[in-house]
Amino acid sequence: MVTIDQIKQLREETGVSPTEIKKALEEANGDTEKAKDLLRIWGKKVLNKKTSRETKAGLIETYLHQNAQSGVLLDIRCETDFVSKSPDFKSLAHEICLQIVSMKPLYVKEEDIPEEILESEKVIYKEQAKESKKPEKIAEQIIEGKLQKYKAEVSLMSQNWIKDDSLGRTGKAKTIKNLVEDTVAKVGENIEVKRFARYEI
Repeated sequence: MVTIDQIKQLREETGVSPTEIKKALEEANGDTEKAKDLLRIWGKKVLNKKTSRETKAGLIETYLHQNAQSGVLLDIRCETDFVSKSPDFKSLAHEICLQIVSMKPLYVKEEDIPEEILESEKVIYKEQAKESKKPEKIAEQIIEGKLQKYKAEVSLMSQNWIKDDSLGRTGKAKTIKNLVEDTVAKVGENIEVKRFARYEI
């Protein structure tokens, strides 16, 4: 049974239309967490359709930490000026800046990591695996796991969002990629993080 309160709550949390929320709740048998996951999946579908559309508008967001010793310049794009001026888009840009200051990513996406950097990381992990004297198959799995962890830590879009507390409830944390996808679902446009620069004294 889907209630008006559930629809209101999810509307506040996601900004998605009440019709879509009702549909998601019905499909999830009234489970709000499952409904949120469904909305996110549907949002991904929206995102996939929109990624071919050019992001010609956007903004340069800045953030200076209160100690005035670290700051961020962020180039984030969308399709229209209308969306670039929207509170949802501005809020996303601000959250991403906070993430960059706190978590110090080096690249926007995992694909941006140069191959030579990954190779040098692999060499380190192989040496560590040799010292641990684990069987070769297990050692390879450990190396692959460490490499995946490294890529997720240094890539902005793969990082867990610092403000997400859902890990304890659902067993999976929201990433910056998920955060962007949620905003895409709200505003109905492709959003792309182009580049960023982090400064620290």
